[in-house]
Amino acid sequence: MTTLARSVAIDRRPPPAAPPDARRYVNRWREPEALGTETVTAFVMILRTRGCYWADLKGCSMCGYAKDTLGRSATPEELAGQIDRLAEEYRGEPYVKVYTSGSFLDDREVDPESRLRLLGAFRGARRLLFETLPEFAQPATLGPLRDHFPGELEVALGLESTDPVILERLINKGSPPSEYLAAADRIRSLGLRAKAYLLLKPPYLTEEESIRDVLRSVGEAAPHVDALSINPVHIQNGTVVEHLYRRRRYRPPWLWSVVEALRQGSALRGSARLVSFPTAGGLPRGPHNCGRCDREVLGAIESASLTQTFDGLERLDCRCRAEWAAQRALEPLGIEA
Repeated sequence: MTTLARSVAIDRRPPPAAPPDARRYVNRWREPEALGTETVTAFVMILRTRGCYWADLKGCSMCGYAKDTLGRSATPEELAGQIDRLAEEYRGEPYVKVYTSGSFLDDREVDPESRLRLLGAFRGARRLLFETLPEFAQPATLGPLRDHFPGELEVALGLESTDPVILERLINKGSPPSEYLAAADRIRSLGLRAKAYLLLKPPYLTEEESIRDVLRSVGEAAPHVDALSINPVHIQNGTVVEHLYRRRRYRPPWLWSVVEALRQGSALRGSARLVSFPTAGGLPRGPHNCGRCDREVLGAIESASLTQTFDGLERLDCRCRAEWAAQRALEPLGIEA
């Protein structure tokens, strides 16, 4: 798989961007979120940085976010331009999410002064989330951010699975699960919130195997974090997953699998929040069912995630649910439903 990962990611990085392009952020939008029992609007942004260093070395099998990067490190002045433009778009949303297609805490992506500048620009938020790889989640880096921001800071980690074999051989991560869980413990010891992303249906796992992997990961990760997000795979360009998808060797997960993971996972999560907000839900390259029930099922998944009330998932049904159940049973035999 490592050879395949390298072969499909030769063009992972774009050419180095010109300065005018480097002052433009990738995207921004608003989406529903929850703060405790309150449903709020979150302001979400993607900064244009050099992106994840791991993508230069090997890259994860499902991740194509490097295509949205600068192809080089951004200067503090270029990041200031992006931050200032985003601050002009901000309307006082209580929840702010910052993404960089990599690690917010990696100095090669976002320098320390730019991190403080961003936190200052959105200091009116009650909670601010950013992502990082575990090696960058250190007290010397997190402490100044905690002291600079009056609200809650939430640090998201792409754990994906607590199975070291799945993480290394199927997802192609650079760190074992133990390092992600240790990072989560460090984050919480500093008074910050820790969130873990769990991947539903990495390549080479059946639907049933992927559900079992997520459920095991929920139970094992829950004591270390404040929130768990089940992220069903969607097909991104230039990835191992897309390579398999184009050759009919991979189907994105069924939405029924997301429902099952939330339904069973709700009993394993302890005090951690358990959520799922599927990207590209209902589309051919995203998690989907038959098309007739996708909107209803996606709505129920969002409602359960926001309210932490999972009873409504039990009442969902459609003719395609039987097909999904048959596939779960037949996949281990190499037979298509």
